[in-house]
Amino acid sequence: MTDALVVLVTAPDAEAAARLARTLVEEQLAACGNVVPGVRSIYRWEGKVCDDQEALLVLKAPAGRFPELRDRILALHPYQVPEVIALRVEEGSERYLAWLAESGR
Repeated sequence: MTDALVVLVTAPDAEAAARLARTLVEEQLAACGNVVPGVRSIYRWEGKVCDDQEALLVLKAPAGRFPELRDRILALHPYQVPEVIALRVEEGSERYLAWLAESGR
């Protein structure tokens, strides 16, 4: 197991996801953010089933920074209850993981 996380965050559109990514990378809470536009999300909210177009932000970050990263996403995100899900990275390229760790300091 590594000290790296992949953090998934949905956003209302690609521009909102890019703004989040830029801020989080600039603040060194995440090493990298990939914006995946055109995600179709089907979910239950306030008793209704919703079917919306969103963008997915895929962040890579050191696990030790997750509490700060999560709190910053929650502060910046336009949604009332944004998705913030962290997945541990089991294995990866040593050089990439070293870069990721260094980028989050």
